[in-house]
This record gives sequence, structure tokens and C-alpha cells, in this order.
Amino acid sequence: MSGSGIGNIWNHGWKELSGSENWKDLLEPLDSDLRRYLIHYGAMIEPVGDAFINDSASKNVGMPRYARRNLFENTGLVKGNPFKYEVTKYFYATSELAIWKESDWIGYVAVATDEGKVALGRRDIMVVWRGTVRPLEWADDLIFLFVNAPLIFGQNSDPLVHEGWYFMYTTTTDKDDGKSPRDEIREEVARLVELYKDEEVSITVIGHSLGSSMATLNAVDLAANPININKDILVTAFLYASPKVGDENFKNAFSNQKNLRALRISDLNDPIPKLPPFGWKEGETVESSKLYADVGVGLEIESKKSYYLKPKGLSYHDLMLYMHGIDLYQTSKGNFERIGDFDLPKVNKYQDALNDKYGIPIEWSNIKDRVMVQLPNGNYILDVHEN
Repeated sequence: MSGSGIGNIWNHGWKELSGSENWKDLLEPLDSDLRRYLIHYGAMIEPVGDAFINDSASKNVGMPRYARRNLFENTGLVKGNPFKYEVTKYFYATSELAIWKESDWIGYVAVATDEGKVALGRRDIMVVWRGTVRPLEWADDLIFLFVNAPLIFGQNSDPLVHEGWYFMYTTTTDKDDGKSPRDEIREEVARLVELYKDEEVSITVIGHSLGSSMATLNAVDLAANPININKDILVTAFLYASPKVGDENFKNAFSNQKNLRALRISDLNDPIPKLPPFGWKEGETVESSKLYADVGVGLEIESKKSYYLKPKGLSYHDLMLYMHGIDLYQTSKGNFERIGDFDLPKVNKYQDALNDKYGIPIEWSNIKDRVMVQLPNGNYILDVHEN
């Protein structure tokens, strides 16, 4: 995250930026405050992927690399970042296809510190979900079957949701006393809401790819089934590269929650937000299929228009390209320039995306090996020599 402009007093109130008015007049063109807001929340997803142990040879595969207190420091979210949070909970999920109930770290709950509260304008409780990493998660993503969601909408309810993601959200794991991600998150959010009941509080749920699908279920659950006294607390979901999660009835049930808002950020050249196309309930035939539907308000970007990038061979599903795309603006000459709220070297963090002339190593997410050094303002530079 760049230090450029971050931390200035917002021109808009935090409620407006969190969608209280459904981002009216903030999207076309993209408002500068909302741009910084979206880059801030997108950056909070990075630690779950960066600190996830995905080496199958490790006895700790599927676990977080760092303790909660060290997560942000070790993943580059402290320097130059006024939006300070404390991680209060890790949570885990299991795949529907896991024979032995294999459980993997999939996200965290955090709360704004006193310093962060000043910068954000309120005490923000944040729930963060990562994207797909493990093989069984990829398999779950491809289950297009619908199921009802009784734990969210009650028995015999009409909304239908993606079977694999509902299973991951509601199924107990072999971690944390055998609770489900839903139980873990609701208990922790309830604790934090009670702890800060005398303050102005928000709940922000964010995710990328699979994580945005889980965040969609999580956000509507928190709104439809209020915790403690939070029925009037604004619940906002920022969904990056989100697949569709449910049918038209789910879309309507989502929209009917008065304290719930969602902003879906999708890249025009990313195929994932267009999926799944349709589904049907187990035991039914394809002829009875129903379309999946989008929820919330949409913001479409197109990072491909950036002249900073290589013209071919890129994955436009990459969270870093999403952040870069959010950071672009169109000049009077029709070119797409950077505002500078997102650090350019991070575009190469996971793939070979930047033009070679910028001299940034490719796939440098392992910072110690790739000699990318973080400056005090949070930006990264290539520093290959230590004096």
C-alpha cells in the first residue's frame, strides 16, 4: 500500500464509503476516497494468502505461518499504513470432498485499534476470507449444485445457494473445538460488538475469489441473524473477483436486509465473476436448473487497459491486478494512468505482469529470496545490495 494520500481526512463519511447510500455518485467516475478505501480493504486479504503454508511436504500444511500478533508485520501491512488493526481470531474451513475432514486456515477476524479507529472514523470489525489454494477447494468451487440455507434463512426457506460453499461455511472442522467457520466468526464478532458497545461500530466482510463467495454468505448471515445488539450495525461486503453464490431468491433475500451492503468489484477480462452459470438441486435434473444471480452493486474495472502491463498472457483474476485496475484513471487523452494509491511493484507479486522496463522481479512474494525491500512508507523497491 502506498503512503500517497492514505490517511487524509475523507471527503465523504465512512458510512457513505461503506455503502449506506449504495455508493450513489461514487462509482462513475470512481471517487478518490472510495478508491483508497477499496485498495485498503483489498490489501487486508493479502496476508491470508502470503502466510498460508501450502507446501504439501510440511507437517504444518494448511496452517498459518505466523501467529496472530505478527501477521501484519510479517506480510507488509504495518509500514506506511495508518489503518491499524489487531487480529483477534483465526478461523478454518473444511471441504465437502475431504475424506478425513481436512481443515485449512481460510481467514481471520480483526478489529481497528485506537489509532486505526481515528483513521477509519469508527471502530471497524473486519472479517477476511482468502481465495482458493488447496486442491479440494478447487474441486468444491466446481460443484454447481444448489442447496437451501436453513442456518441463514431458516427451515423451508426459498433462497438457494452453492452447495460447496455453504458446506464450507457451516461444517464443523477438526480445529478450534470442532466449530464451523460460521460459529467461530459469529462468536468472535459477538464478543467484539459487546466489547465496543459504547462506540460507533461497523462490520466489514471482505474476500477474493472463493473468499468473496464465503464473504457473501457470511455478510448476509450477520445481517439476517443479528448478533447481540448489532441489528442496526452496518454490515458491508467488499467482494473482489466474486463468483455468483445463489439464485434469484437468494439475491432478493440479500437485498431485503436493510443494514447490509455489498460492492462487487470485477475485471472485464476475468471469467470467474461470470461463474457459475446455472445449477440445480441434488436429485433433480438439468431441465430444472436455475440461473445464479449477482448480489449487491457492481463496479467493473479493466486492468488490461493499463500500459504498465504486458499485453498478453496475464491472469486477470490476480488480486494485485484488481488493485492496479482500481488505481487507474482515464486521462483527457484516453490513456489510463495510475493515481498512485497502489504500489506499482506489487503488480508483479504473484505473476510476470509488469513491462520489463520497470525492472521489478517476477513473482517476488517470497521477499527474503527476491530482495524486494519495503520502505517506511509501505512501498517496495528492488534492493540487491546491502552496504
